[in-house]
Amino acid sequence: MLKVSIQRRLLLRGLVVGPVAGLAAPSALAAASERRLAFYHTHTDERLKVTYFADGKFIPESLAQVDRLLRDFRNDEVHPIDPDLLDTLHQVCGLCGGGTFEIISGYRSPETNQLLRKRSNGVARSSLHLQGRAIDIRLSGFVTAKLRDAALTLQRGGVGYYARSDFVHLDTGRVRTW
Repeated sequence: MLKVSIQRRLLLRGLVVGPVAGLAAPSALAAASERRLAFYHTHTDERLKVTYFADGKFIPESLAQVDRLLRDFRNDEVHPIDPDLLDTLHQVCGLCGGGTFEIISGYRSPETNQLLRKRSNGVARSSLHLQGRAIDIRLSGFVTAKLRDAALTLQRGGVGYYARSDFVHLDTGRVRTW
C-alpha cells in the first residue's frame, strides 16, 4: 500500500508539477545529480542520512525513510512528505555549507495539530504540516537567524522564524515570511 501511494505521488508530481517546477528550478538544484540530506529528530533521537534523488528521479525507498522519520512522533502516524520540501532543504543546506537538520516538527496529524492549537495561538488551523508540506528545523552548528536568511533568498515558500524557540519553519506554500 505504501509503495503504491509513493509511486502514485511521484507519477502525479512528474506529470503535473514536474515540467513547471523544472522551468523555475535554480541551476544548482538542476545540476545536482544526487541530492542528499542528513537529519536528527530532536524528539525521537533518530538519525537518517539519505540520498533521496539520483539518476534524474526521486528514490521511492528513500522517500519512505524520510516519511517515517518525519512522522507525527506523538502517535506514529506516517504521511508522505512533499519532495519539493526536501529540495528546499537540500538547497538551504547547500547555501549554509552543509550539516545535519535538527527536526523539531515534520508531519502533524489532525489530532496533534488540534492539541497544539489549544496550547498555542501560533499554530495554524490548516497548517501545511497536516499535508506533509512543512517542517520546523535547526541546522547543527549554524545560527538560526542565518538559516532563516538563507531560506529567504530561495523564495521557495513560507519561511517563519521563531527566535525565542530557536527554529525556522519552512513550507512549500506560497512565498511569505513571518
